[in-house]
Amino acid sequence: MSLAGAAELAGTRHLADLHRSMQRWFSETARVLPWRSPDCSPWGVLVSEVMLQQTPVVRVLPVWEDWLQRWPHPADLAKEPSGEAVRHWGRLGYPRRALRLHAAAVVIAEEHGGKVPDTHAALLSLPGVGEYTAAAVAAFAFGRRETVVDTNIRRVHARLVSGLALPSPSLTAAEMRLAESLMPDDVALSVSWNASVMELGALVCTARSPKCSECPVRESCAWRAAGEPPPTYTPKGQAWHGTDRQLRGAVMAVLRAAESPVAREMFERPAADLGFVADGAMVPLAALHRLNSAPEQLERALVGLVRDGLAEMHDGGLRLPA
Repeated sequence: MSLAGAAELAGTRHLADLHRSMQRWFSETARVLPWRSPDCSPWGVLVSEVMLQQTPVVRVLPVWEDWLQRWPHPADLAKEPSGEAVRHWGRLGYPRRALRLHAAAVVIAEEHGGKVPDTHAALLSLPGVGEYTAAAVAAFAFGRRETVVDTNIRRVHARLVSGLALPSPSLTAAEMRLAESLMPDDVALSVSWNASVMELGALVCTARSPKCSECPVRESCAWRAAGEPPPTYTPKGQAWHGTDRQLRGAVMAVLRAAESPVAREMFERPAADLGFVADGAMVPLAALHRLNSAPEQLERALVGLVRDGLAEMHDGGLRLPA
């Protein structure tokens, strides 16, 4: 179905039926997640939205809970060195997100009285907060009518309305217009619609093995009506083994475990060759050495982490930022 078709759909009772079906399904089957609780603070919602980017719920849950116990308010995190945010990011990946959350906490504490701002525009002004995160926090933390579009929502829209197996490789203006045309006018219903479509994409309308028999709107799905045509492209998975990302992650694991700066040569040679006395960093150091990375790749990883603000040189060794 084209955008014009979606606009025609929006003018009928069909769209209202979709909204009601999705709201009913979500109220009956939605996962119980702490950031969905009415008691969750806007700060908790913001932290969850940043952590959930490119990271599954099962990995985020324990880290999110640790963060909210450790730093229940933005000002609590703002008082800490940015390195502590990185340390307690654990193995979520993409640790620059921890630096951005720390920077956002500082701005919230200093410029917003310690309270997460409640409008899309104000949220967008925070360090590291993009269009998606601003819209999601405005909707889910403050009940605003915002068009929230993530990968799961894009996939549901592509199948349900456009008849495509997958959305385009990157977000397009046409997709945003489609998402806006599907939004309920009612504010409360718009929040539920965003959450329910996102949940449907995460649990039912998945990329590889959609569970169409469990879909509450399967009878309205343009993709099924078209005979479930295959994707027009093959999604490229992100390589991990042997990559700079893997090596950077191994170095970060060492820095998170270390209580003092780690000498450069410790990364380059097994600790036993140096007469190293085991401490908390011994296990991740051994894992790093097992990668047998080329010297130039290791150098690239170390230099890159310093450049990105995830590590710094101190007293001849590498440590988390102060």
